[in-house]
Amino acid sequence: MQARTLAHWAVGLTVCIATSAAVAQEPANAGGTAHYYVTSLGSLGGSSSSGNAITDFGAPLGNSNLAGDTETHAAIWIGARPFDLGTLGGPNSAVDWPVHNRQGVIAGFAETSAMMKENWSCSAFFPTADQHVCLGFVIRDGEMKALPTLGGTNGYAAGVNELGEVVGWAETGVQDSTCTPPQVFQFEAVKYGRDDKPQVLAPLPGDQDSAATALNVAGDVVGISGECNNAVGALSAKHAIIWHDGKPQELPTFGGSGWNTPTDINERGDVVGFANMPPDIAADGSLEFNPVAFIWTQEKGTQEILPLEGDTNSIAYAINNRGQVVGQSFGGPEGARAFVWENGKATDLNEMVSGDAGMYLIYAEAINDRGDISGQACTFVDNACVLPASPTSPTPAYLAVPQYGTHTSAGVHGSVPHELVRRSLLRWGVDRS
Repeated sequence: MQARTLAHWAVGLTVCIATSAAVAQEPANAGGTAHYYVTSLGSLGGSSSSGNAITDFGAPLGNSNLAGDTETHAAIWIGARPFDLGTLGGPNSAVDWPVHNRQGVIAGFAETSAMMKENWSCSAFFPTADQHVCLGFVIRDGEMKALPTLGGTNGYAAGVNELGEVVGWAETGVQDSTCTPPQVFQFEAVKYGRDDKPQVLAPLPGDQDSAATALNVAGDVVGISGECNNAVGALSAKHAIIWHDGKPQELPTFGGSGWNTPTDINERGDVVGFANMPPDIAADGSLEFNPVAFIWTQEKGTQEILPLEGDTNSIAYAINNRGQVVGQSFGGPEGARAFVWENGKATDLNEMVSGDAGMYLIYAEAINDRGDISGQACTFVDNACVLPASPTSPTPAYLAVPQYGTHTSAGVHGSVPHELVRRSLLRWGVDRS
């Protein structure tokens, strides 16, 4: 009860700060190149946390493991302190997609106490796949509420906009022949209004399933269209799409067969995400994960955001209204690195940081209009991440705040172990064991 009360207080505090603060702008003294002051964020008792979204006034949202690292809970950080947002009665929950709302509305997904015989989309984001029923949730006025499905068992909530509208996906009661067992039921993209009633967002003609990931205040929604598959990436994301007025339109990608996934959209309608590069079909016929980040704009169409030098792959996770993009570059000797992309150039975030020593930024997943960034880091000793992680040497969430003016940094270079890279990609249904 006390933890829930503190969480409601924390959400309420974010609303007060948002209401009293002016819309964030670049500082008046922003004459120099930005560097970032980085702070390690606390945990809920475990060794791993991740900042996956961020409010306009710099409060990260995401998930943090409990003691023992077998369960993770959705969390919001005020300062460096995490507040547990709770679950829907089961062991796990998370916020993992863009939250573009200054009124304290938060969306995510959480397990209930009920059990089933499959691992739904949520399981890829939790420490263990435990076959609990999973539902999307919305927090309004500090209270967590389960969102309805489309007649099926499971649901998932992703992005939220300034109007408090939420998007995600939900199972129907229709058995889908394109599902890979133990997945059974079709799922469709949904948009929830403030009354929390679901509106179906149909897939492209010829596809059976769809999922929505983010939306802006104009009501434009981005997501994927494809097969049921295993309800996590792969052939579920045959096509990247945008819904205008509820009608799906395909976004051009690079010709890959799957994992074509928009992750965010800003108020100008610019879209970022990642898409497979061909060839991506292995000799045994399986689909390989070979993504490169992209940005799509109405003026220029789809452009690549190439991996950092020495890497083979990249993922763009978020974009702000200034056109700054953050993400992850991987596949090279350093394992994985957070990047920030601006004016056509991606830069390793580790080369632009000061603040808490002994951290290496593995990925950047969220950015607000002030340029504040959040993601996941590792404890860095002797030019390498500490593994296995522990509460005293964690893989923490972080907050990187831009500083403008003269700054000199040699940057941080080292090695992220394969296991940490593998864990960072599990959410896409990829297991690079």
